[in-house]
Amino acid sequence: MTKFFNKPKNLSFMITINVGKRGINEGVIKEINQALEKHGKVKVRMLRNFRVITMKGRDRRELAKEIAKHVKGRLVDVRGFVLTFER
Repeated sequence: MTKFFNKPKNLSFMITINVGKRGINEGVIKEINQALEKHGKVKVRMLRNFRVITMKGRDRRELAKEIAKHVKGRLVDVRGFVLTFER
């Protein structure tokens, strides 16, 4: 059995931020950074509208790395279209 050492605990109690059709903008980055400062861990969900309008065939992991550049935290996990960041 493989263990994930960086896997966040209590995923159900983390703050979730939804990214919709307006995409990743300054306001979303600011909100993610504020939630990271306050709670330490944040889930970011890429909603269907975001995937259809904004991604335009781009890989989700590539997009996750792009978001991680702007956020004051590190990318811990990518599961489907849910990204997990921690301070």
